[in-house]
Amino acid sequence: MNPTAIINILGGATKVAKLCGVSVPAVSMWQKSDIPRDKLIFLAATLERETNGLITRKTLFPTTYGVIWPELQTKQ
Repeated sequence: MNPTAIINILGGATKVAKLCGVSVPAVSMWQKSDIPRDKLIFLAATLERETNGLITRKTLFPTTYGVIWPELQTKQ
């Protein structure tokens, strides 16, 4: 997903900067490149909640979500 869209959904650069404990210019740079993986992992549950499940942690991290969030793994 587009980093600018993610940042906008989460309330803009200032709010995301506060959530992540980084500067607003750092978040603005993410819009031009990409959100660092550790920050996206940190923001993923909030993003899932803010979109009412339209964007999920599973869709953001389709191959690794079970390692990052073991509670999301389906039991077999």
